[in-house]
Amino acid sequence: MPNLINPNWDVLIAGGGPAGFFAAIRCAELNPNLRVLIIEKSSQTLGKVLISGGGRCNVTHACFDPAQLIHFYPRGGNELRGAFTRFQPADTVKWFEEHGVRLKTESDNRMFPVTDDSNTIANCLREAAKKAGVRVLLGTTLQRVEKNSSGRFKLELRKDAEVLFIQTKKLLIATGSDPKTREIVKSLGHSIEEPVPSLFTFNIKDKRIDGLAGVSVENVTLKMDSVTTRGPLLITHWGLSGPAVLRCSAWGARILFDKKYASRLTVNWLGDYKLDSALEVLQRSKEWHENARKKIATNSAFSQIPIRLWKQLTDFIGDKNWADSSKAELRKLAGELTEGEFMIQGKGQFKEEFVTCGGVKLKEVDFKTMQSRLVEGLFFAGEVLDIDGITGGFNFQSSWTTGWLAGSEMGSG
Repeated sequence: MPNLINPNWDVLIAGGGPAGFFAAIRCAELNPNLRVLIIEKSSQTLGKVLISGGGRCNVTHACFDPAQLIHFYPRGGNELRGAFTRFQPADTVKWFEEHGVRLKTESDNRMFPVTDDSNTIANCLREAAKKAGVRVLLGTTLQRVEKNSSGRFKLELRKDAEVLFIQTKKLLIATGSDPKTREIVKSLGHSIEEPVPSLFTFNIKDKRIDGLAGVSVENVTLKMDSVTTRGPLLITHWGLSGPAVLRCSAWGARILFDKKYASRLTVNWLGDYKLDSALEVLQRSKEWHENARKKIATNSAFSQIPIRLWKQLTDFIGDKNWADSSKAELRKLAGELTEGEFMIQGKGQFKEEFVTCGGVKLKEVDFKTMQSRLVEGLFFAGEVLDIDGITGGFNFQSSWTTGWLAGSEMGSG
């Protein structure tokens, strides 16, 4: 493949993932005269696209207001607000439609290809890149980068056992969370927020939830240090999961890392109820004459609490009827329902789509162009940046957006 190892390129993109491909296509479509090369260390491109969404590829999220969209990003939301005014989910939908792929919106606003097949997205990107004249070199790792006196980047690459030296006018780093790349980024003068896990479940051993795996509560409020999240919660064999927990782990990623994943978690099983308002409901249940001879443990005062969970949360009261409960017991129960304290004793993983927070510090990047503020001609896109979203297509959207912006700038010069 002699044309692929030409030593001189206009644009070189390190990373054959969604951000890298989107940038390459945008760049090459804008300026067909540019020589554009993607290098990818794996034996195939777009690996994360292929496995995402259980093999269906959650392309983006049907949130078309940038001011609302940024609230789904624990890190990077402020920087992305302006970026989303230039390329947002509506633009993603339009782009794929223009390239022959229709998307559909599911009940939770996640968007997938109508084929429910991630290969549809991967093949679309590969075909668009090929049509635009983008070259791809697989099994190739970036070893070292220097900027020479003429302003070009000199790259040392390794393909199998062979060392290659290539020069390029513009360099986009879109390698995701890769240790080798982080060292290269530092060598170019950039700072890195060291990556830590995000989006994970909580390991909790507690008799109040023991044996309740599969029980869910639709609307809970969780508090962990300065982090407060709301949403559905699922009890598992190992502790707690569900959207509320995943959001808590995302916004509290660095706090939990610093605490070695041992922290107090406050659970309000009643969502927005305060202790006093919950106590009022409990007292009315006691005073209601039809409840007088009914067992507290088998007659929940709150319909949103599954009876199996209610029974264990009221276990400390014993086998009493409502009429026999004391005010102190009801106050304690109100506290258990609205301010229950649990100890996080470790983390689990969330499926195979493991997410980290961390990466290139955002203040060192111009989010109008995705160009480095420190090194002219150097660009960043995707998860190499200190940006991460919760599940639902948000991480892909930040990749599409930053890739498109980088490609627009690289293709316009």
